[in-house]
Amino acid sequence: MQDQRAELDWRDGDVPVSTRFDDPYFSLENGLEETRHVFLAGNGLPARFRNGFHVAELGFGTGLNFLTTLKAFRDHGTQGKLSFTSFEAFPMAMEDLPRAVRVFPDLPIDVFEGDADTATLTPLIHGPDFELHLIIGDARQTLPVWDGLADAWYLDGFSPAKNPELWDADLMAEVGAHTVIGGTAATYTAAGFVRRGLAEAGFDVTRQPGYGRKRHMTTARKPNP
Repeated sequence: MQDQRAELDWRDGDVPVSTRFDDPYFSLENGLEETRHVFLAGNGLPARFRNGFHVAELGFGTGLNFLTTLKAFRDHGTQGKLSFTSFEAFPMAMEDLPRAVRVFPDLPIDVFEGDADTATLTPLIHGPDFELHLIIGDARQTLPVWDGLADAWYLDGFSPAKNPELWDADLMAEVGAHTVIGGTAATYTAAGFVRRGLAEAGFDVTRQPGYGRKRHMTTARKPNP
């Protein structure tokens, strides 16, 4: 059986790079600010937060998006719980997660450090104000059988040029089918085939200014039928 663990190299001692996809896990300029620009602002957050707000994500990676969202949820003073579901084919080892995000000390990294003795991520990590569900496996197989609906999607697979299977039209259709009416999606890529896939999935799609050297990104909203 193929090893499904993430294959890592560490650039400059701090930035994790996937050797499988030859792509860094986050922006080499400022991954935290990119996450805030693309995934939070791109989905109208934190203004939309409420108890039970459900974020779903393609590509858990280092957990940076989750930690950034949880911090924003707390800083916004939202009462109740944040629900976060992430689909990941190649999970990082549990002991690598704190190292990967330690360059962002303001984030609630202790969420991961508490289970540092676990070799792999557990399917559910929860706290008083969040539930993190991790679904391991190929999203093309696991998303169609998921019974959830997301208020917001983070589409954060590796570059479409290097990881095309996480961006194909069939998977975008499943994203659309698992989004509430009025729900949103955001991604750092503005690739035409990704935008077309989202449009075919029932989203109103908009190209927005990207972060840093990326000229454009994509946001989408599922309208009333």
